[in-house]
Amino acid sequence: MRKRLSALAPTSVDIVDDSALHAGHAGARDGGGHYRLRIVSEAFSGKSTLARHRLVYQTLGDMMQREIHALAIEARSEAELHSQNQ
Repeated sequence: MRKRLSALAPTSVDIVDDSALHAGHAGARDGGGHYRLRIVSEAFSGKSTLARHRLVYQTLGDMMQREIHALAIEARSEAELHSQNQ
């Protein structure tokens, strides 16, 4: 996941695997994991939340069909990150 997301030139990527919390869930049995993603990249600048999520899904490509069953995304630009921290 990290390797594919590198195409977005992120300054920060945090991936949390929550799959163990979903043991027994249909997606977990089929091999797809549950993840939370926090990513900071200028690629998200000026984009809506929906456009940011679509960009992440497009970047992950076929992983969304196999390795990833559920993905919670928090995608920010550098400017948003800095204004949030002040």
